[in-house]
Amino acid sequence: MLAAFTDALIAVMTLSNLVAMVSGTIAGIIIGALPGINVTVGIAILIPLTFGMEPLFALGLIAGIFNGASYGNAIPAILLNVPGTPAAVATTFDGHPMAQKGRSAHALRIACYASALGAIASAISLILIAPPLARVTLLFGPAEYFWLAILGLSSIAVLLGSDPVKGLIAACVGMLLATVGIDQMTGAMRFHFGYWELADGLPTVVVLTGLFAFSRVLMMAQEGKLTGVSCEDLKLSRDKSEGPILKGMLPTLTRSGIIGIIVGILPGVGGNAAALLAYNEEKRVAKDAETFGKGNPKGVAAAECGNSADNSSSLIPMLTLGIPGNAIAAIIMGALLVHGLVPGPQLFREEPLIVYGFMIQMLFTAAILFVLGGMVATRIFAQVLRLPSVVLVPLIVSLMTIGIYTTTYEIMHLYMAIGFGLVGYFMIKLDFPVAPFVLGLILGGVAEFNFRVAMRIAQGDWTYLFQNVVSKILVALLALIVLTALSRFIRDLRSRTRGTEAERMTEE
Repeated sequence: MLAAFTDALIAVMTLSNLVAMVSGTIAGIIIGALPGINVTVGIAILIPLTFGMEPLFALGLIAGIFNGASYGNAIPAILLNVPGTPAAVATTFDGHPMAQKGRSAHALRIACYASALGAIASAISLILIAPPLARVTLLFGPAEYFWLAILGLSSIAVLLGSDPVKGLIAACVGMLLATVGIDQMTGAMRFHFGYWELADGLPTVVVLTGLFAFSRVLMMAQEGKLTGVSCEDLKLSRDKSEGPILKGMLPTLTRSGIIGIIVGILPGVGGNAAALLAYNEEKRVAKDAETFGKGNPKGVAAAECGNSADNSSSLIPMLTLGIPGNAIAAIIMGALLVHGLVPGPQLFREEPLIVYGFMIQMLFTAAILFVLGGMVATRIFAQVLRLPSVVLVPLIVSLMTIGIYTTTYEIMHLYMAIGFGLVGYFMIKLDFPVAPFVLGLILGGVAEFNFRVAMRIAQGDWTYLFQNVVSKILVALLALIVLTALSRFIRDLRSRTRGTEAERMTEE
């Protein structure tokens, strides 16, 4: 293994492969910065262009796009409150409030460094412990995936906002919308209302782009500002009074990195769940939890580190077992097949130079983010805030329209994005939290499908959900979160009771 790794390192360090990694990272940052266009689309477009390339050169481009886009997604999320992908939703919670306070450059640097560190940790896990960690996922059946989804949904209790009732309503609506489309168990169509374009369900990218981007456009159009942020208020230069960028964030990055790596190894979960779970965990353990959602830098660091820590680890099942755990891994698997490389245990024996080279490229492109993201992209992309809203509104709408249409090629999805934009606009106006809605939409379908599969396997015996050792561990974690949620509700109830008593005493 050591000899193969050394040979791969020498091959990766050639000039052509270094150029591929740098070019891919730049392209990834640009792709991630475009609302509605994600890394999956970027890599899918790239694959046909790699037919005549050397495998390591092509994989260097792919690795760069993968890691670069993970940070690039944070740029519109922080500057415009527009998450280009579901994984960037958690970044908007504290990233955009920081930008509104004139700390956009600081937020972007935190996102860059946290994203790079998460990606580095993920790449190291891929290099060192891929086979053992891949075997762990074989213990997961439908019961375990059900509990994992419930574990994620239980974090809704922490993200309910100031009004728990509105938060629960939003979460339930999100889970209800997750049932739209073909029932994966029976093949029957559900809630499509005669529109066969809904056969595959509500496209997450379309829903979130409309929910965040179009609703934000409506708010900006309503404000109608004719001037943008001044250069002085933008604060592109580093504020020395804030100290080191990641000062005091080692525990945050450690927790979020571990969560992202574990979630990445589990097929079918993805970076969007990793970012939300990492953000939720950081908010749960924080002593100043009330500052989250109002511009807490640790919220940005947790979301971005968790998101990027999913990158390389999500490739572990694909490279070692030939089982792609998510859409990106499936597309990268297609890129390997195009070059005659069959993922699986035999790949490590037959093509160690390529497989270890690709792992090293994932590590190097993450390191490149420190330079390209922290020094270059921050100063370039932060300038967008200097544009007045009357210029940004048509620009965002154009990017949103292009991104959605080139992703799905369905006109109806544009109408759908506008519809969810109106929903998001009224949610903002009526003070409904968006985070529970998003979490319900993403994880509701996962929980339903795996529960039904588990019940079919067990022929209706619900005790099957608790039999596996892994299931018991997840149930224990769920119990801890439920206890945390109950303590929050009890605390809210007591504060309301005290408020009512104070008002009554004032009246008397």
